[in-house]
Amino acid sequence: AMINRGGGSLIFTSTFVGHTVGMPGMASYAASKAGLIGLTQVLAAEYGASGVRVNALLPGGTDTPSATFKTPESRAFVENLHALKRVAEPEEIARSALYLASDASSFTTGTALLADGGVSINRT
Repeated sequence: AMINRGGGSLIFTSTFVGHTVGMPGMASYAASKAGLIGLTQVLAAEYGASGVRVNALLPGGTDTPSATFKTPESRAFVENLHALKRVAEPEEIARSALYLASDASSFTTGTALLADGGVSINRT
């Protein structure tokens, strides 16, 4: 459908886990999400000439209902993994997705965009 319309933007949600940082116990998750990054690159190469941009968004910890912080201590632990010392609000991740979907990123394809609050660079 995107090709018939002359192009568009396809965005996969992946993760920094296994892309920039390895985390024990997360092998299956990391492998599946790393596969999405590979798929992103292949599809971007295959469909770029048709005007279809394909990118992956790699969010860090985000304050959503599925973010199960059982205690204030567990939340603080996750926040401290991030260089910004907090988790994202859902709207912050949505703005990154909006950027990838918009014409503001018209020359962006085949990339894995980190919107991770610095969790992939922080080593505390």
